[in-house]
Amino acid sequence: MSFLAPDYPEIRYDRDEGETNVASFRPAGTPPDYVAPNGSTFHYLSTRLSTNGLYGLYQNRLTGEAGGTSPHFHKTMSESFYVLSGEIHVFDGERWFDAARGDYLYIPPGGVHSFGNISGEPAEFLMLFSPGAAREGYFEGLADVATMTEEERAAFFVRHDSFFADMTKGPAADSWQDRAALRKSFKTR
Repeated sequence: MSFLAPDYPEIRYDRDEGETNVASFRPAGTPPDYVAPNGSTFHYLSTRLSTNGLYGLYQNRLTGEAGGTSPHFHKTMSESFYVLSGEIHVFDGERWFDAARGDYLYIPPGGVHSFGNISGEPAEFLMLFSPGAAREGYFEGLADVATMTEEERAAFFVRHDSFFADMTKGPAADSWQDRAALRKSFKTR
């Protein structure tokens, strides 16, 4: 017998009493889990392991340096962006636009998308992946992509469910410096 409305997911916890001491709390002042070579920071708020694969939630802070990823898609997960501060330049598969504080973008599995910072100022945003995937390995592995052979690079992207038009270049296929230089011609806000 199911007591849930039909639009709820299947029951994952079937006991009659709730559990205590199973929640996790992360204070605001917690240092980042990873600092990229360019100074961008990553907070691993909820990972595939901590949510039992339900989702992954990451708080990213990009420096003011122009940079981002070329258009790509994921086969196993959706990805969402929620801007906390600053501005990021995002692609929804059809158009580029500026996303600022409070803006949200959802990309279903298979949806082509891209994002980066061309504002010249730091930007902070949340990234949500569902179901959860081990994105920590992807974020941290990006620092070594330039030293990989084309075959190693393509295998790294496939292993981390990131499919680019040019798998040998991956996220570096676009020049974000050129995009930043042209900023005034396509600024959407």
